[in-house]
Amino acid sequence: MEMREVKQPEKGAIVNRAARLGLVIGRVLQVIALVLVVAAGMPNSVAAGEAGDELVRQALRDRIVALRNNGELRPAGGEIAARRLIPEFYAIRDYAPVWSNPDRRRALLRAVDDSASHGLDPSDYQFDLLRTLADDGVRDAGRLADRDLLFTEALLRLVYHLRFGKVDPRELYEGWNFSRSLGAVEPVQALEALVRAEPLGPAIELYAPRLEAYRQLRAALLAYRAMEVLGGWPSVPAGATLRAGDRDPRVPILRERLKASGDHLQPPPHDRELFDEALRESVVAFQARHGLEPDGAVGRRTFAALHVDVRRRIDQIRVNLERLRWIAQDVAGDYLLVNIAGFNARLYLDGKLAWQSRVVVGRPYRKTPAFRAEMQYLVLNPEWVIPPTILKEDVLPKVARESGYLREHDMRVVTNAGKDVDQREVDWTRYREGGFPYQIVQAAGPDNPLGRIKFMLPNPYSVYLHDTPTKKLFERSERAFSSGCIRLERPMELAVLLLDDPVQWTAEALEGEIAKGETRNVQIGRRVPVMILYHTAEVGEDGRTYFHPDLYDQDTAVLEALGRPFRFGAVGRSRSAK
Repeated sequence: MEMREVKQPEKGAIVNRAARLGLVIGRVLQVIALVLVVAAGMPNSVAAGEAGDELVRQALRDRIVALRNNGELRPAGGEIAARRLIPEFYAIRDYAPVWSNPDRRRALLRAVDDSASHGLDPSDYQFDLLRTLADDGVRDAGRLADRDLLFTEALLRLVYHLRFGKVDPRELYEGWNFSRSLGAVEPVQALEALVRAEPLGPAIELYAPRLEAYRQLRAALLAYRAMEVLGGWPSVPAGATLRAGDRDPRVPILRERLKASGDHLQPPPHDRELFDEALRESVVAFQARHGLEPDGAVGRRTFAALHVDVRRRIDQIRVNLERLRWIAQDVAGDYLLVNIAGFNARLYLDGKLAWQSRVVVGRPYRKTPAFRAEMQYLVLNPEWVIPPTILKEDVLPKVARESGYLREHDMRVVTNAGKDVDQREVDWTRYREGGFPYQIVQAAGPDNPLGRIKFMLPNPYSVYLHDTPTKKLFERSERAFSSGCIRLERPMELAVLLLDDPVQWTAEALEGEIAKGETRNVQIGRRVPVMILYHTAEVGEDGRTYFHPDLYDQDTAVLEALGRPFRFGAVGRSRSAK
């Protein structure tokens, strides 16, 4: 998942609206400048030409008063959710209407319709009602006031979703600590600047994540929706495993299935039921894209992945576009990104990919949590303080059964202050259900599960990144074997990059220091934020879409939340967008 920021487009370029994606590639600098100028110098008066008919002003005033008094308003049968911001906004404008210009209304309608390209639902912005009210022939002042309020409401909802996502991740994940802030922006001034921005569409797009990963996943959404329009793909009948060299009547169906998803481009052999080498290579490519063992054989798990229909893949992409909106504010400059579901880690320095590695993450019953923390220091030749869950569920029961367990594993008992405790004086049978008052520590060495180096990032979960002596697990396609911490395949390369001292800390110098066998803390030169995420769909470096197994079964909750009725959530300011 390439998380670098999309580069600023050149001044004077035009907007490319091809295939309804509406991606901004031009005039962004002008729009930014306009937004900043208006937000900085917006007076309380209304610009010439925007005052509108006095009857419309009065109708707007009446509706705003009703909203303030009653706490709700249903103009033309619609709904106003921005119950605080809309009254402030119109009061500052002296109740002048915003949407008198039909071109501006059409521009907003296009942006709302295009929200589908972000994986959002136009109905959340009352799209059908907007279209009904958009007719320029409306003359009734009350009707015009209703239209104005609903168009402003739609704009607010749309930019809110593009900025923060529709779903509040704090309601799904306890302890979620990624940024969710308006920063120094005053909502009323920002809204005033936005309604004046020209052109409106690109100004709205500026609220969406400006990440390459987001742009690529939007393109993937368009591609999979095109597949859906073409009928999706056929279902390959399950049965015995299919392998290269087999002849089977299911082979032509398999070939069509892979062709429909872009995994097979070669013409069939003369014997259409022959599972030839070209088809095997296509199966390998499909397996690699879906987190399966790339053995080229179509067995039970590969059949299951082939049977996932295109609608479910579209939903998976939508879920992960939403997840990118949750974290976009934190992705810039230097950062280390760990994708739990993708079993990978990537370090970006100055926005460019500098290192990547396969990782091992927590088992489904000992999940690795999603959170943000800052890398602070390294531990060379680390001791392992047994985490509470492992201590209670694994180690204490074994010690109670096997008197020599601690000695065989080079472990010792210590107080919380680090003072050694004679294990012979401990009544182990008392602590089978918990309540153990000490710690158990495993000495550094070749059998220590933390390997030779540990990366410390203080967090409430006691989760960190570390080396491991068990290297074979990295060859597996699905790598959920830890008790929550993250094992790195290439930790030494990461350490050298973070130490950021080519004079003192070369790779050879680091290996030499570790070879001394002493436990030592080392401060790093580049204290990067670490983002531990759970993303089940991403676009790879080859430009293809990769779908990872929903290891912890978290996609369903996000998808269900995307389908719920619209509502505003709190953001990180004293005054929210509501």
